[in-house]
Amino acid sequence: MIKMSVVVTTLNEQNSILVLLRSLLNQTLHPSEIIIVDGGSTDKTVKLINQFKMKHTELNIRLINEKGNIAHGRNIGIRNAKSNIIAMIDAGCIADKNWLKFLSKPFLTEKHIVAAGFYIMDADNYFEKSVSLYLGVTPNKFKRTNYLPSARSIAFSKSVWKKLGTFEEKLYLAGEDTLFIFNAVKHKIPIIRCPDALVTWQVPQSLIQICKKFYFYAKGDAETAIWWHPVKKFQTHNIKIVTIYIRYLFFISLLILSLLGFINLMLFVFVIFIYLMWAVLKHRSEISHVLMIIYIPLIQVLSDICVMLGFTSGIFHSST
Repeated sequence: MIKMSVVVTTLNEQNSILVLLRSLLNQTLHPSEIIIVDGGSTDKTVKLINQFKMKHTELNIRLINEKGNIAHGRNIGIRNAKSNIIAMIDAGCIADKNWLKFLSKPFLTEKHIVAAGFYIMDADNYFEKSVSLYLGVTPNKFKRTNYLPSARSIAFSKSVWKKLGTFEEKLYLAGEDTLFIFNAVKHKIPIIRCPDALVTWQVPQSLIQICKKFYFYAKGDAETAIWWHPVKKFQTHNIKIVTIYIRYLFFISLLILSLLGFINLMLFVFVIFIYLMWAVLKHRSEISHVLMIIYIPLIQVLSDICVMLGFTSGIFHSST
């Protein structure tokens, strides 16, 4: 039987931590230990973890209080893990009961690998479902040949973690797992896709939370400085974000020209209309309700603005 340590980082997760811990309690393959690294929660997160820990001693929960960013928390958890195989899941997620069972299978025959679990984005309404199209990979777009995992559902050996230089702690709030997997690909570490190793995570429900996700994801992309990728080639996030800047420079140019005459104004309106329709068409296979046709163009513009702001912030942060 494979022994796996589950590493979780938390920061003010009082509304989600118990759901995650219950899902780990119900695993068909129990973890040998659960290491939770709390980055300095000011709510009831730590209290709830300790209460759950005392009630369910069979889970072997170890709580470490260590202030720092999420990358630092991941590294601290891995360093303190007793098992050689590390499984990671994020606070705010819920593990399917067979998550560890499927995530552990590749390690029965090979240890120096990365096991890439998958995730389902839980959306309560059509607006959130539309948002999910911009925040992650949907099941329709999952491909065994090139899917790259996030830290919300992943496993790897300590030897891989050490070889890749651990998680980069200079990345403050996002991008550390992207860079980790990028380095795995560069070092030709086999990535075994496990689509049945599922976790569920809730799509942000408030407009502020949605904007923060877009902003910090883009900031992390800028800080990782990944412009070319062995798998994605020139389809990296960074190059795609640069094209957003180019689009909006073009739109602004058309807007200025529209002041010179009615025909130019009509051209500007037509180009904007085409852009918004393109946003709908590129997600047409995911549209399940007419409301999504209204929401998607709005989310496209919102994400564009937040991404440009976040990426700009990340560029300046990297240069200082």
